[in-house]
Amino acid sequence: MVFYTSLILIIICIASSVRLLFTPYKIKGKRVSLENFFFLASIYATVMISFGLMYIMLELHGYAVLDDGYIPSENIFLARLETGLYFSAITLFSVGYGDIAPIGIGRIIAVSEALIGYTIPAAFVARTVWDMEKS
Repeated sequence: MVFYTSLILIIICIASSVRLLFTPYKIKGKRVSLENFFFLASIYATVMISFGLMYIMLELHGYAVLDDGYIPSENIFLARLETGLYFSAITLFSVGYGDIAPIGIGRIIAVSEALIGYTIPAAFVARTVWDMEKS
């Protein structure tokens, strides 16, 4: 029960972060500002950490999600944490290096994360231009 509740909370967190890009927000006069940079960085960080936690939780719950060819002998949680966050970052920001491959349900999750990773900058730029044209 805790596992499924945690997955639902992670999905809500991802959806809330992405939804922020589509809500009206007044930009403070500048096209490029430190506030806008931190806003975009916080959305990226939230999505990356959320997907990384999703990969880790599924792996620890017994689902095969990522194939990295490495089986640690001790401290499996820290190894899974490192692998999940690394794979999440690489998937969100690019198409990946090929050193870790998603398998099973991980493929669908990775495609969803890559899609979100490609739409975040486009949505941010579109929203910025739209807000600037309104004012």
